[in-house]
Amino acid sequence: MENETITAVPGVAVGHSTDAEAATGVTVLTFPEPNVAIVDVRGGAPGTRETDALGSAIKPVTVNALVFSGGSAFGLAAADGVTAEIEKEGRGAPTPWGPVPIVLSAIVFDLMTGDVARRPGPEDGATAYLARIEDPAALGRVGAGSGTTVAGWRGPDSMRYGGVGSAVVRLENETVGALVVLNAVGDVFSLEGQPLTGGLHASMEMPVGPMPENTTLVCIATDAGVGDRNELRRMAIRAHDALGACIRPTHTRYDGDSTFVVSFGDQPDPNIDMIQQAAFVVVGRAIESAINSVPDGAL
Repeated sequence: MENETITAVPGVAVGHSTDAEAATGVTVLTFPEPNVAIVDVRGGAPGTRETDALGSAIKPVTVNALVFSGGSAFGLAAADGVTAEIEKEGRGAPTPWGPVPIVLSAIVFDLMTGDVARRPGPEDGATAYLARIEDPAALGRVGAGSGTTVAGWRGPDSMRYGGVGSAVVRLENETVGALVVLNAVGDVFSLEGQPLTGGLHASMEMPVGPMPENTTLVCIATDAGVGDRNELRRMAIRAHDALGACIRPTHTRYDGDSTFVVSFGDQPDPNIDMIQQAAFVVVGRAIESAINSVPDGAL
């Protein structure tokens, strides 16, 4: 069976650490090196680590790992375990005193499900890092998607589980993959506009009661060798366009929606327009796959 997840992009690996009882966990992604990366944060309540290293005024650095974690801000500690494992391997940004691992991290708010007192820590991050594989990535209620939810803006009775989703688009010479940790205040739709969580097609409803805390995280990886970070930012914009099409409402003050784009490889003359459109399509498909991977999503 053909791999239809982000690990179909050559060299990309994904590992999960799942605490099913506490409904939380960690997902780690690694990429071929060297690479170029950017981040685009559109939600009003993000929780991140090391994202300043991808700023427009900062010289490009190779990303050694990307960590998505549950546990809200507490879950940022999971990146410590990943950093320690990469340090053991002698990898990282070179300095006169040894390599310093570049480990990016972003978290989702999942404290409303499972055991609120149990949050991912360094051990969970290390476990996910060491478990990463290049086979099809596990989807659904695994890793950072273990306790995520969607559709809470219509009230607690409408809320259902989210999860991890992934998809890939194969172009003539390039591959574009996406992994999404779906954890949204809003309802979920397919790219074609089909409601997937019971909301109105036009999403013109008003919120019911207090809004939950959430955040959807996106990673796009491509072997197209796009080295211009401005072009990668256009890919991130198209990814957020997909969030807007598939999650309604999205980018609220209760979401920390963040998209990371990582490019590597040496494809000659990549088709930038096709790659950027592929970012839109692959994120939309990854969102739909997250819902389809949790067929009985009732809390």
